[in-house]
Amino acid sequence: MAQPGRASLKEQRYDRQLRLWGDHGQEALESAHVCVINATATGTEILKNLVLPGIGSFTIVDGNLVSGEDVGNNTLLRLAELLWNSNIPLLVCRTYGLVGYMRVIIKEHTVVESHPDNMLEDLRLDKPFPELREHVQSYDLDHMDKKDHSHTPWIVIVAKYLTKWFNEKSDQLPKSYKEKEAFRQLIRQGILKNENGTPEDEENFEEAIKNVNTALNTTEIPRCIVEIFNDDCCINLTEQSPSFWILARAVKEFVANEGQGSLPVRGTIPDMIADSNKFIKLQNVYREKAKRDIAAVGNHAAKLLQSLGKAPESISERELKLFCSNSAFLRVVRCRSLSEEYGLNTFNKDEIISHMDNPDSELVLYLMLRAVDRFYKQHGRYPGVYNYQVEDDIGKLKSCLTGFLQEHGLSVVVKDDYVHEFCRYGAAEPHAIAAFMGGAAAQEVIKVITGQFVIFNNTYIYSGMSQTSATFQL
Repeated sequence: MAQPGRASLKEQRYDRQLRLWGDHGQEALESAHVCVINATATGTEILKNLVLPGIGSFTIVDGNLVSGEDVGNNTLLRLAELLWNSNIPLLVCRTYGLVGYMRVIIKEHTVVESHPDNMLEDLRLDKPFPELREHVQSYDLDHMDKKDHSHTPWIVIVAKYLTKWFNEKSDQLPKSYKEKEAFRQLIRQGILKNENGTPEDEENFEEAIKNVNTALNTTEIPRCIVEIFNDDCCINLTEQSPSFWILARAVKEFVANEGQGSLPVRGTIPDMIADSNKFIKLQNVYREKAKRDIAAVGNHAAKLLQSLGKAPESISERELKLFCSNSAFLRVVRCRSLSEEYGLNTFNKDEIISHMDNPDSELVLYLMLRAVDRFYKQHGRYPGVYNYQVEDDIGKLKSCLTGFLQEHGLSVVVKDDYVHEFCRYGAAEPHAIAAFMGGAAAQEVIKVITGQFVIFNNTYIYSGMSQTSATFQL
């Protein structure tokens, strides 16, 4: 048993990744079971990068005892269809020479903790809730002593001068550069001056001026969240609906009622220059509002669960809190099936054509991979496996590529250089490329398991020749 005040062995071992996806993410990882099919260099790299962060269990299915014909595209398509119908995620990862390929195949992947790169604070200064308005009004900046004045939180300063802006300048938020500069100047005028008329060094006011851009963002529901609210899975709940969609509907009901058009308050504020007492009071204003919003969403969720004949405890308090605090960052990823990608009438022709304006687009590598698979189907081997076959295989591979393009009605041109290059690869699996792809693939698997961060949709191509990569919806 860990001693009080000391991190457990698990916390020490996984400290850095726990900071990324938290205890609940680690628990999901440790309870997951991953199956790796084919212990190639790429497959073993993926597995290594899943074992290190603590994957619960894994199974390796190696194809050495199966004939080559049985592990081609037909088998992959059958496996993909079986997993698709069973709602089991599949990630196909491949290293072919200096080319890396990944394909995520999952019907629906919902993400609560998407961890956006540029997350803005949820301050609601444009639409202050009553408790925030009351708290801000309790400050009288004109009659404070120097110490209190220089330790007033910048959020309060911006809110106070925003009220002044509305009263004296405009009934709209400062939006243009000129307006924001005028608003900053309004704040500067509030800095205390010494007996010589020189402005005092008040860091909190400088902090307020610096944060004007982010503080004055309009409180609105992101378009991707509106799309989730309007999704058929959110509108038409059933007994089989996952908790994500039930909670999404509950938040939608909250927005239409208690939220008055806004999402639940996140309940956090950034660190800032202020004395502890003032900071904690302001922090509590946001926290208490967030708690009330969570309770309101919880009430809506309870009613929805009851109407669906589900137990109230089927959605935990932790799940509810997590959902509300991330309600602005929800994501839903729906991939196409592999059979749709490979079907002559269902493949994404427009996506391919739209990227072929560039003759060196990474999509060319995808077309070449389809061509070498066609070569394998016709000849029972990959092109250029043996040195003496390289020259002869160039014509054969070009014929396979031409046949593939014609069959799919693709009027695109692939340079001969790529045909030559793929014949020289000889289906080799260089460890440097396999290691890179193994790391990238493992991260996508972790995203799926933990339900955190956003997976790509749906195809990823890496070029070791140009050190570039791209994603496509194929």
